Amino acid sequence: MSPNSNPSDLPGLPRRRVQVLPYDPQWPLTFERLKAGIGGAVQGTVDAIEHVGSTSVPGLAAKPIIDIDLIVATRDGMAAVIERLAGIGYVHVGDLGIEDREAFEPPLDLPAHHLYACVRGCVALQNHLLVRDYLRENPPLAQAYGDLKLRLAEHCSDDPLRYSKGKTDFLLAVLSEAGCREEALRKVRRANLGA
Repeated sequence: MSPNSNPSDLPGLPRRRVQVLPYDPQWPLTFERLKAGIGGAVQGTVDAIEHVGSTSVPGLAAKPIIDIDLIVATRDGMAAVIERLAGIGYVHVGDLGIEDREAFEPPLDLPAHHLYACVRGCVALQNHLLVRDYLRENPPLAQAYGDLKLRLAEHCSDDPLRYSKGKTDFLLAVLSEAGCREEALRKVRRANLGA
C-alpha cells in the first residue's frame, strides 16, 4: 500500500470509486476546518498537524479527499492520540502495513479525509512531506503528476489499488529527485507493489 493509500483501498473494506478533479482552492480551507476540530482533541499529544497529499499542492488535480498527518513525538505517545481521536468519533484501523503510522476512519458527518498519526521521522511522514514540498516547488512536475492521475482515474475508476500502483514509478522518481534515501525508496516500492 502506498503512503498515500487509504483504508478503503484494502481488500475487505468498502471500496471508493476513484475520482480525480481539477484543483479546488477550497481544499486548504477544508483542511483548516478539519484541523481545528482535530487539534482541539489532540492538543498536547501531537507536535503538528500537516496537510499532505495532492490536495495540499496548489494547482494539482486530486481525489477530493483531504490527507492529514498528525506528528507524534514518539511511539509511546501514540496510545493517547488514538484515545483522544476515538473520543471525537475516529475509528482506529491500525497501521495498514506502514511502520510507525496509524490510520483512522473519520466520522461520516465530516468532509472526506484520510487521517494518519505518524511518529516523527518515520518513512511515511518523511515521504508525505517530501512529495508535498517538492511538488509545491516544481509546478510543471505537479502538472505532470496531475495529468497522470487524471489518466489513471479515467482507466482505473473501479480499481483503487491499480490506480495507486499506477502512480508508484512517478512518486518514486519525485522522492528520488527530492533526496529520499535509497532504503526509504525500497520501503515505498515494497509497500506500493509488494516487491
